[in-house]
Amino acid sequence: MDVMVMLGYAGCACAVGLAALGSSIGCGIAGAASHGVMAKVEEGHGKFIGMSAAPSSQTIYGIVLMFVLLGKVKAAAGLGLLGIGLFCGIGIMVSAIYQGKVAATGILASSKKPEVFGKCFAAVGIVESFALFAMVFGLIIAGAI
Repeated sequence: MDVMVMLGYAGCACAVGLAALGSSIGCGIAGAASHGVMAKVEEGHGKFIGMSAAPSSQTIYGIVLMFVLLGKVKAAAGLGLLGIGLFCGIGIMVSAIYQGKVAATGILASSKKPEVFGKCFAAVGIVESFALFAMVFGLIIAGAI
């Protein structure tokens, strides 16, 4: 197999692998906060679980990007696909990690003041938007290959 083709496949792997890594770290951070809060409050556990699962969506963005990149793997595009997969994957990963941190603080805040839950979830969504931007950027650049 040609080295450039292998680099293209490596870019595909980076897109989904880094996104999944970030999602797992983000869900772990938020999940730990959720467990701590559920041990202290009597009700509303479902909303804490839902918020702690928010970073998992970044893996979906990585999968979408991977499938598009897979369709572009050819000898001439290998290095470009590696760059797209690597840098977009890092962007998606970092978004998932920080979304987990924001979700964790939102879980803690809404355990003290349940009325702020919606506002906290809005902040979680804002952080997620950067993963969407990275995915869309990757799709646009890949479309030019």
